[in-house]
Amino acid sequence: MDENFDVVVAGCGVAGLSAAVSAAQRGLNVCVLERATRMHRGGQSRYTEAYLRMKSLDEVSDDFEDHLGENASRYADPDLMAEMALDRSSWSQTTASLALADADVLSTFAALVPRSVQWLRDMGVRFDFLPTQFLTRSQPRLLPVGGGEAMIETLAAQAEALGVTFHYECTARDLIIDTHGSVVGLTAWKRGAGRRRYAGAVVLASGGFEGNPEMLAQYLGPRSVYLRPVCKGGYFNKGEGIAMALRAGAAPSGEFGSYHAEPVDPRSGVSEPSIFVFPYGILVNRRGQRFTDEAPGTVDAWYERVTRRIYEQDEGIAYVILDQRVKDIPNYRLAIRTDQPAIEAPTLEALAMQLGIPGAALAATVTAYNAACLEGHYDPLVADGLATHGVEPRKSNWALPLDRAPFFAYPIISANVFTFGGLKVDAAARVLNTDGAPISGLYAAGETIGMYYGNYTGATSVLKGLVFGKLAGETIASR
Repeated sequence: MDENFDVVVAGCGVAGLSAAVSAAQRGLNVCVLERATRMHRGGQSRYTEAYLRMKSLDEVSDDFEDHLGENASRYADPDLMAEMALDRSSWSQTTASLALADADVLSTFAALVPRSVQWLRDMGVRFDFLPTQFLTRSQPRLLPVGGGEAMIETLAAQAEALGVTFHYECTARDLIIDTHGSVVGLTAWKRGAGRRRYAGAVVLASGGFEGNPEMLAQYLGPRSVYLRPVCKGGYFNKGEGIAMALRAGAAPSGEFGSYHAEPVDPRSGVSEPSIFVFPYGILVNRRGQRFTDEAPGTVDAWYERVTRRIYEQDEGIAYVILDQRVKDIPNYRLAIRTDQPAIEAPTLEALAMQLGIPGAALAATVTAYNAACLEGHYDPLVADGLATHGVEPRKSNWALPLDRAPFFAYPIISANVFTFGGLKVDAAARVLNTDGAPISGLYAAGETIGMYYGNYTGATSVLKGLVFGKLAGETIASR
């Protein structure tokens, strides 16, 4: 081996740094491999606002575990689910390797959130209920002051103080496995040094594969060409951690053909140029036609499902059409994070010309929509039930006519915040093999763990990195 450590961590986001600090605090010799430079370390964690699904510093949201459980599988066999309710030692191989997060993993996740947040607070990270981009929401969201970057820099400084070794511009390539089948290290490629070998227990915390077009096409299909990472940190996530573990016999978990979707302005290059104002207008595709209910409920609970419908449209793009009424909504600008100006015009036909969509079709769509809007109580800050009548698709809330010119629009595509498919772990963050047994010496945290199906349980991904990263370090030290 070129270098020997107790622990080798692939990835320098919240998940990887939590593993490194946790292990180093327990006296272990730790190395972190990071594809990016020191200046850009942190992957997607660095760019996120890091919403946390918590109602206080000491409590997760009331629906935390239930929501995760409801979105942890699709049409699972009831006999296998019944078996999962029994003691794990009695499970069959099939049940033990199901591609979903076990109930004890979800309950451990929920239970460990408060003490993991307190751990960060002890290092100096501050948290508060700050304004979010959601004008309507169903769940509380705690935020670190300074966002994900504050978490990254605090954890990294702690790791450096504890003597953790960092190798930047160094990409993990494959696992090193001994004759007994145990993982004993990693091979990597380091800029200026070429191929390197690092010995130690391995924590895979290198994200998903949202930055890898080959894996996206393989798992999500050819339409994935219309996706892009939600921030520049996502381009570093190329899926090597997941791929190397699967080659070594790890069990997959989560929905490999899906991802967390967020509506963004494709013209913008800033981090998360999100457009969450669409519930107050209509969404049209390139043919100038509506295709979905723009406002089925609070935007925080429904934006992902609406964004998936945008992704399904021609060329994966849609346009939110608004009029001057939206400017009457208090703080409406919070829902618009793009740095690009709205596309504005005095008439719908002129707006359509700027958008490159048929003017007659857009005008007909707006006319039909306006005719379906009824009188009623309008409240832009709660789901008001003011719905359309007699038009398809229906709009369930905030259905006001679009008749106050000038009109304006934003283009919207679906960003890929992170991919859902990853590795199956147990409640100690140990990676399991396809027979449901732990792979000795191999651990995972963060997006590299597969947990989600269907609709993402919002504001849990950063917590998943924090909790399972910290847990991996603790598990390695205890063994």
